[in-house]
Amino acid sequence: MLFLLYILLLSLCHRAPAIRLPSNNSKTPFLLRSVCVSLHLISYHLALLFFRRVNSSKASRDSETMATKEDVQDPRIPKIASSIRVIPDFPKPGIMFQDITTLLLDTEAFKDTIDIFVERYKGKGISVVAGVEARGFIFGPPIALAIGAKFVPLRKPKKLPGKVISEEYSLEYGTDKIEMHVGAVEPGERAIIIDDLIATGGTLAAAIRLLERVGVTIAECACVIELPVLKGREKLGETPLFILVTSDAA
Repeated sequence: MLFLLYILLLSLCHRAPAIRLPSNNSKTPFLLRSVCVSLHLISYHLALLFFRRVNSSKASRDSETMATKEDVQDPRIPKIASSIRVIPDFPKPGIMFQDITTLLLDTEAFKDTIDIFVERYKGKGISVVAGVEARGFIFGPPIALAIGAKFVPLRKPKKLPGKVISEEYSLEYGTDKIEMHVGAVEPGERAIIIDDLIATGGTLAAAIRLLERVGVTIAECACVIELPVLKGREKLGETPLFILVTSDAA
C-alpha cells in the first residue's frame, strides 16, 4: 500500500509541469513547485518506510522459520535427554553436574543431537558457528561442516596463539575472559553460538558481546541443556536461545 502511494505521488509530480496556469497569477507556479517539492519529500520518506517494513518482515519471517513450536516435541528429544548423566556433588558439593560424555557414547543420540541443530540452521544464511570452550568445541564443528559455515573457537585467556580480542564477564567470585582471534570473523557475518549447557548465562552473554563488537549479527544461541532455575537466558538480552533439554538439577 505504501509503495503504491509512493508511485502515485511521483506520477503527480511528474505531470505537474504540464498543467496550464492562469497568466494573471504569478504566485501559482511557485506554489505548484513548492507542492511538488513537498510531494517528493513525502514520497521519499514513504519509500524508506516501505523498504524498512519489507526488510523487517523478512527478518521476522526468518526468525519465525527458525523458531520451533514449543508444544510439539521432537520425538528424538527424550532419547537425548535420557542419555545425559547427572552426577551429584561434582565438581564441588551441592552441584548436580550434567555429564554429556554419556551422550557422546550413544551414537544414535549424539547423531540426533547434531541433526536437530543442522536441520534448524541449514539454509538460514549462517556463515559462522562460534563454539564456547570447552564442550562447545564438541558440538560446533560437525554443525559448522554440515551447514557450510566456518567454526570459530571462543577460548579462555592465553589459549589462542595469535592476536586476540577479549570480553570480560563476571563470576560468582571475580571475573574471567573469553577470547577470539582477530580476523576470525568479518563485519556483517551471521553467526550462531554453540555450547553444551546454559546455567547462569555469563559466558554466552560475553560471547554475544564479543562477536557484536566486531559487527557480527547473532542469529541465535544454542545449547543442548538449560538449567532454567538459574535464569541464564535473562542475561542474553534480545538474542534468542534454542535448547534441546531442560533440567531441574542444578
